[in-house]
Amino acid sequence: MSSESIKSATADDEASVISVITLAFSSDPMARWVYPSPQDYLTHFPGLALAIGAKAFANGGAHYVEGFAGASLWLPPGVSPDEERPTAMIRETVAERVQGDLFGMMEQMGAAHPKEPHWYLWLIGADPTRQGRGYGSALLRHALTACDRDKKLAYLESSNPRNLSLYLRHGFELTGTIQVGSSPSLFPMLRKPR
Repeated sequence: MSSESIKSATADDEASVISVITLAFSSDPMARWVYPSPQDYLTHFPGLALAIGAKAFANGGAHYVEGFAGASLWLPPGVSPDEERPTAMIRETVAERVQGDLFGMMEQMGAAHPKEPHWYLWLIGADPTRQGRGYGSALLRHALTACDRDKKLAYLESSNPRNLSLYLRHGFELTGTIQVGSSPSLFPMLRKPR
C-alpha cells in the first residue's frame, strides 16, 4: 500500500474515522476492560475515542486510508492531550470498580511520556474485515516520514500485545509496561527519528 492512499482527516471525516477506530478496537484488551459489555462498548467507546482524538483532527494529526479501511490519530509536538473531556466521560460511562485503576493507569501514562517534543500516537486501527493488508503499516509510515523529516520522536502506548511486532518493525522500542490493579498491560514505546 502506498502513502498516496493515506488522506488527512478533517472535521467532516470525524464520524467515519471514529467508526473505523471503534471497529478496530472492538476486541482490544484495554478497550474491552473499560467497556466489557458489547452494548456499553458500542454506546460509549465512540464518544471516548472522539474525546481523546479531537485534538488530532484540529491539529493535522488525523489520517485515514482511502475508503476508511483504517485510521490513526496523532497529537503533534506541543499539543497536549485533552484530559478534561475524557476524564468526564470516564466518570460518566465507566463502571466505578474500574475507574480507580483506569485513572491510575492514566497517571502512569502521563509520567511515561518523553519530555522532549514528540508525536504521540493516540489511536490506530483497521477495520477487522480488512486487517492484515498493510493499512496499519501504511498509516505508520505516513506519520513517521514526517517525524524523520522534522527529527522528532514518536511515542505510543500499545494496548494490545499482538501489535508490538508491528511497532517494532517500524523502529519503536519498548520502554516498559504499565499495569494497575485489574487492568490489562499497556506497553509504552518510543521511536527515535531516522
